[in-house]
Amino acid sequence: MASKAPATGRLMLGFRKWYYSMCGFNKLGLMRDDTIYEDSDVKEALRRLPENMYNDRMFRIKRALDLSMKQQLLPKDKWTKYEEDIHYLSPYLNEVIRERKEREEWMKK
Repeated sequence: MASKAPATGRLMLGFRKWYYSMCGFNKLGLMRDDTIYEDSDVKEALRRLPENMYNDRMFRIKRALDLSMKQQLLPKDKWTKYEEDIHYLSPYLNEVIRERKEREEWMKK
């Protein structure tokens, strides 16, 4: 059974890359974290982002909106690749969620 683990890992990676490509946001130059629904936790995480990361995010979103309105895609060489898509917001979001849960626990006492 141990011999099937690497093949399963490669298969899952292939599926992730295929799914990433099929979602389509990468064809507009967006990253995965650019597409997260902005609830109160995400808004707080965005507030904590360094200014240059926030500005990069806003540029990508505005460019994607412009392309979407024109019903165009970026040239293929400018698409966001699976390997280049970093989860820049996740550390901040995890911290905000952890703080909120800790605050909720504190208020229960």
